[in-house]
Amino acid sequence: MPRQFPNAQLSRAIPGNQSLRFLNFRGEALQGRGDVLLFSPPEMESLDRVPLLLLLHGVYGCQWNWWLNGNLDALAMDMLRNGTTVPMMIAMPSDGLWGDGTGYVPHAHANYENWIVDDIPRCLRELFPQLHPEKFLIAGLSMGGYGALRLGMKYGSRVQGISAHSSITRVAQLSRFIPFATQAFQYAGEVDTDLLHWAAINRDHLPPVRFDCGTEDSLLEANRELHRTLTRMKIPHDYQEFPGGHDWPYWSEHIRETLAFCKAVLR
Repeated sequence: MPRQFPNAQLSRAIPGNQSLRFLNFRGEALQGRGDVLLFSPPEMESLDRVPLLLLLHGVYGCQWNWWLNGNLDALAMDMLRNGTTVPMMIAMPSDGLWGDGTGYVPHAHANYENWIVDDIPRCLRELFPQLHPEKFLIAGLSMGGYGALRLGMKYGSRVQGISAHSSITRVAQLSRFIPFATQAFQYAGEVDTDLLHWAAINRDHLPPVRFDCGTEDSLLEANRELHRTLTRMKIPHDYQEFPGGHDWPYWSEHIRETLAFCKAVLR
């Protein structure tokens, strides 16, 4: 059977860090090449049905953010050693690198949604047949939190769990960070960008959902409102608040919540 991604370029392990590799490939959604940073535990080659976590960055970001700003690899290895998470591949993709952030939604020139939920899982399963053949977990921060919540709810039957930190909760909030009108992110329609629409439509097969926000974060009230609305809708979820702001010290601390959540969901 011919490979779907004969153009995929997978690096050797990053010097001095055997858990990290870079992937570059051309997918249908971007109509061009995109980058992904991969974390894989040492024992991955000997495992079957390895879980896949898609970990999304925020505005102004790219594929290396969770590594170099968030210390993800060291935190994940520490949690693997002490048993607070489980072995999994963590894929940290670029969002497509349009403007200051794509919102992980379709645009006229490229489908940044399908890049995340279709092209990346398919390419990774081709390169790593031991990955779970059908499902993945999804998480992110800020714009990536919005992406995780919206995509996880829209594609609920394909997602094992959703975790989000300091999330944008409505696409209009992107304008706080990005100098584009809301309409720039609504190529697929206003309803399509509404994560509550997908929560309602797919409520019978949503995966476990958790999200958190810092008490000094400008998005705190938006996250509280999302929590109140999901509660009124009787959609199960876990919401937490912790001291901190909209910054890397907060995210590098609380990504631990996501990795522990993955263990709880998978086991």
